[in-house]
Amino acid sequence: MGSPDFSVPILQGLADAFQVVGVVTQPDKPSGRGRIMTPPPIKILADKLGIPVMQPIKLRLPESFEQLASWQPDVIVVAAYGQILRQNVLDLPPCGCINVHASYLPRWRGAAPIQAAIMSGDAFTGVSIMRMDAGIDTGWVFKQVKVAILADDTENSLSTRLAILGRDTLLEVLPAIIDGSLTAKEQIGEATYASMLKKEDGALDWTRPAVELERLVRAYNDWPGAYIFWKEQLLKIRQVKVMEQADGKPGQHFIYQGLPAVSTGDSALCLLQVQPAGKKWMGGKDFLNGNPDWVGGKRG
Repeated sequence: MGSPDFSVPILQGLADAFQVVGVVTQPDKPSGRGRIMTPPPIKILADKLGIPVMQPIKLRLPESFEQLASWQPDVIVVAAYGQILRQNVLDLPPCGCINVHASYLPRWRGAAPIQAAIMSGDAFTGVSIMRMDAGIDTGWVFKQVKVAILADDTENSLSTRLAILGRDTLLEVLPAIIDGSLTAKEQIGEATYASMLKKEDGALDWTRPAVELERLVRAYNDWPGAYIFWKEQLLKIRQVKVMEQADGKPGQHFIYQGLPAVSTGDSALCLLQVQPAGKKWMGGKDFLNGNPDWVGGKRG
C-alpha cells in the first residue's frame, strides 16, 4: 500500500525479493494545467511489473475489503499510502501490517514527517519499520535507522534518500518479521505530530525570521510549495538565501546584488529561483529583467 514517489523504491525492492500479490493506492487525480487524470507513481510501477492494482476511494468500504481479502496476503507493507487502516485490515494478514515510516519515531508521527523535520531544523531524521496498530504511527518498532539532514536538503532530496534507506532496512528485517524471530519494541521518547499539509501552508509570512522561512521553502519543495503574491498573482518560490541583516519592514521589496529580496521579521531573503504565474521556473535575475517594478511596484 503506497502512493507517492517515496513508495516506488520500496515496491520495486519487494517485487525483486518476494511475490507481491497486489498493490493498493490512491485514485488517479487531475494534474497540471490541463488537469489531466494522472495515476499515482506507485501505480505506474505496478502496471509495469504486471501487479494487480486497486484504487479504492475509501478502503473502509466493504467491497474494497473483500477485494483485498481475496488476495490472501501474508503481510501488508505500507509506505505513505494516505488512508487510515481499520482494524479489519490490520488483522487480515497473518504477519501483520508493516509500515515504512519516514521519521525516527516517536518524533514526527503523522502525514508529513519529512517536511516537519526540515521545518523544525532537526539535525537528523530516519526511517522506522513498525508494526501498525489502530493509532497513528503508535505501533511498536522493529528497527530504526538515523540519517543526517543536510543544510540544503529539500523535501524532495531528503525523501529520495529516506525511500532508499527505507527499502533497504525493510528488506533486511522483513524475513525475520515473517518468521517471528524479530521482536518489536515500544517507542521511547516524546512523541510529536506532523499534520497533513494544505496548499495555504506554503504562504510566506514575512514577519517570521528569515531562517524559518528558508527552512519552509526547502521543506515544502515540492509540496505544497512556497509562494507569495506579486501583482495579485501567485509567485512560487523554490530557492532562497538568508541575508545576515537588512533594513526595512517585513515584506518590503528591494534588490541585493542583482537579485530580488524581501525583508523579514529579523533580516531578509534573496529569491534565487521563482516561478511567476503561467511561466517556467527562472533565476532571480531573470525574474527582475521582466519585473523592473519589483521595488516600488504594486504587490498583491
